[in-house]
Amino acid sequence: MISLGCPKNRVDSEIMLGELGQKGFRVVADVETAETVIVNTCGFIDEAKQESIDAILDMAERKGTGDGPKKLLVAGCMVNRHGHELAEEIPEIDGFVSLDQLREVDKVVTLGGDAPAAPSPSHVVFDHTAPRMLTTRGYGYLKVAEGCNNPCTFCAIPKWRGQFRSRTIDSLVEEANILRASGVAELCLVAQDTTRYGEDLGLGKHGLTRLVEALLEQTTFPWIRFLYAYPTTLDEELLRLMGREERFCSYVDMPLQHSHPDMLKAMRRGGRAERYLRLLEKARELAPDVFLRSTFIVGFPGETEEHFQHLLKFIEEAEFDHLGGFVYSPEDGTPGAELPGRVSRSKATRRYEELLERQKPISLRRRKALVGRRMTALVEGVCEETEHLLQARHHGMAPDIDGRLLINDGFAPAGTLAEVEISEAFADDLVGHVVGPEGAPGIEIAESADIWRSVAD
Repeated sequence: MISLGCPKNRVDSEIMLGELGQKGFRVVADVETAETVIVNTCGFIDEAKQESIDAILDMAERKGTGDGPKKLLVAGCMVNRHGHELAEEIPEIDGFVSLDQLREVDKVVTLGGDAPAAPSPSHVVFDHTAPRMLTTRGYGYLKVAEGCNNPCTFCAIPKWRGQFRSRTIDSLVEEANILRASGVAELCLVAQDTTRYGEDLGLGKHGLTRLVEALLEQTTFPWIRFLYAYPTTLDEELLRLMGREERFCSYVDMPLQHSHPDMLKAMRRGGRAERYLRLLEKARELAPDVFLRSTFIVGFPGETEEHFQHLLKFIEEAEFDHLGGFVYSPEDGTPGAELPGRVSRSKATRRYEELLERQKPISLRRRKALVGRRMTALVEGVCEETEHLLQARHHGMAPDIDGRLLINDGFAPAGTLAEVEISEAFADDLVGHVVGPEGAPGIEIAESADIWRSVAD
């Protein structure tokens, strides 16, 4: 399985792997020994689509050569949106798995598939009864809803993921306990519009708060976090809960997309810069140890240099701990693709690079403020680059996107929470050593910590 795109897509991949495992298929870790490879695609922006196409073409080229699969299947968002084009352009594809066919993947693997159906949104919501084969270390994603109702002019996700539809709290608690029993220490709640969870179930604006309360009461996860917040549906009660419940990670990822009112209006995004700043201030007030992340789009049609400078000033005022960005890419069938004032790719790319450069000193300053602080960290295991370091995250770092806390002294088993003292800060990563908890199973206190204690004594 080659899984591309967002955490929601990863959950879909894990459901397919779980279904195949239940049906007796053996999952292998490399394409050289695989008889069948499934590429689970992402269709969000141009770069994501290109990455998906490149992966498909790579497998198609290697198919039947001895270092590649005998059979190539394609799944995910691009099947629902561009399946016919893929079938015509890449005849090496042996079958397609749409977003509603995840639990039928074994039939496609066995029999192959006909041409994909016409482009259409998904309507199925997979619940706790769907098997999953986890592909993460120490953490797991729980998809609380599917689809999206927001009218953003730059996004085509509703066209293939369908309208917003929430799962029940009982189903989510049951699946969460299954994940906990499998060893997951950090539960990450995800959806396309997570803060709208439960609105369609009659829970009003407090749906996500009610869900987190149920998970805190009925599960034993040391950490629970949610991704992602929409600025007009973020519940202050949720922030208050975050501030008083240690197990509910003080972390908010709120993609704002832009700050200038002209751009927000063109994007059909609710809110304005002044309200966003007040909301960020409120988050820091109600959850003082909160870490904040946002994402922005540059190069949207009509964006002038004045608009972009407004955005740069905004991020300096907001002082996000983490920040990401995208260069706008027009999506077929979206209102944004028809707007005048298209910004050249070169200019948009320059703005993207300048945005990230402007954020670097802000992130570094906020990271340096952590040096000397002792923080609880989730240890994920040996570092991917070297066996001499452990890889971990503190509560203000979400998986895969916010850098790492690298442990260079002491030891803690993967999947455990350790107390780590931060010793160095860099633009992307932190470095620290294990200082506790003393006496916990598998915990080895860093020698440097022993030296520090002896000097203090």
